[in-house]
Amino acid sequence: MKPLVIQGGHIIDPSQGIDNIGSLLVVEGKIAWLGKGEAAPPQPDYATLPAQGLIVCPGFIDLHCHLRQPGFENQETIATGSRAAARGGFTTICCMPNTRPPLDNRFTIAYVMSLASSEGVVRILPIGCISKQRKGKELAPMDEMVSAGVIAFSDDGSPVQDTGLMCRALEHSRAIGLPLIDHSEDTSLSAGGVMNEGATATKLGLQGIPPAAEEIMVSRDLSLALLTGARLHIAHVSTTVSVELIRQAKEKGAKVTAEVTPHHLTLTEETVIGYNTNAKVNPPLRTKQDIKALIQGLNENIIDAIATDHAPHTEADKASEFALAPSGISGLETALGSLMSLVHSGQLTPTTLISKLTCEPARIIGDRYGKLGSLEVGASADITIFDPDKEWVVDTKAFASKGKNTPLAGSTLKGRVLTTISQGRLVYQDDSIMVRESR
Repeated sequence: MKPLVIQGGHIIDPSQGIDNIGSLLVVEGKIAWLGKGEAAPPQPDYATLPAQGLIVCPGFIDLHCHLRQPGFENQETIATGSRAAARGGFTTICCMPNTRPPLDNRFTIAYVMSLASSEGVVRILPIGCISKQRKGKELAPMDEMVSAGVIAFSDDGSPVQDTGLMCRALEHSRAIGLPLIDHSEDTSLSAGGVMNEGATATKLGLQGIPPAAEEIMVSRDLSLALLTGARLHIAHVSTTVSVELIRQAKEKGAKVTAEVTPHHLTLTEETVIGYNTNAKVNPPLRTKQDIKALIQGLNENIIDAIATDHAPHTEADKASEFALAPSGISGLETALGSLMSLVHSGQLTPTTLISKLTCEPARIIGDRYGKLGSLEVGASADITIFDPDKEWVVDTKAFASKGKNTPLAGSTLKGRVLTTISQGRLVYQDDSIMVRESR
């Protein structure tokens, strides 16, 4: 692997407070040099990647995605999902355990890790189940899954309803030192609901899911986190009240972090009008007021990270009646483009956005897999290069993901990933930017 000089880009690395024009050098999969200006130490037999006018930042980290393998390979595989991640600028992705069989023991974790090593093009980190078979009845063997490589525990779309079991899970995770990832949903309140409860649901004749279904469980689990002293991560926050509850818990000293998705930051419940099943997600798309609160939560560091909740489905599954269609959006490849709308409108700074996609999720993962989310010299060369102003039309036929299910199909986005480097390897490159070999 030749040394690579990335030359003259706008380097933004929030982990080091860097925001300037500069160049960096990659040698043997590591960041070997980083400096201001366009000059880099000369290297024998090296390659150059010109990045003038482009943003160069640490590779994005996704704390929450669904790769579907094993068991649902018709929807996604580790190979296709990791290629989609690379196209979206993600160099590390954390896969949820709602597979078949679920990731609730060391053998299934080892299987995923083996596939990730042989077929993945980016770093893939598994999340193990909280309970056996995700049934919420008995704790899964957390200790053995830690030794197999998990970075957190979650029952994902089957949230633990038993408060006692959730408390024991938090106590055990505290001893282990890893967080629980909480899909906050009181299923007795959300049962039968298919979109946000409110005027739009009434107009469409669809049963709504009240915001309280999320907020009650957020409140419960924040209380348990305070009680146990365990680390709790709230997934896909979607309501104004949830943001405020997390704020209060942090002020009380709870070891809580939280994430929000690109779709909850940019799309409202009105996207469902026309019974658009590609806009059906769980938790559902909410209101403009909720979006405002979520963005404020990011700016005030109440919400720590942005995660895609990439949830690919087949076209046939999404083509069903709205109430019967599965929830989820294929989001890895459109994440940056949709999020840049918040930068272009002045609601987020580029540095804030990049921090929520890089060093902040890296902080939640910890250093078990080395220094992530940083261009620090000696760190793994995980690098994303993007054009913040490039406009492009979302063409789902060009997706690397098997999941074409997105309400953004046909939309024009502004901001596109051009190059992704994972552990020093070029894993995605747009035709508009080319590596030049030295002569």
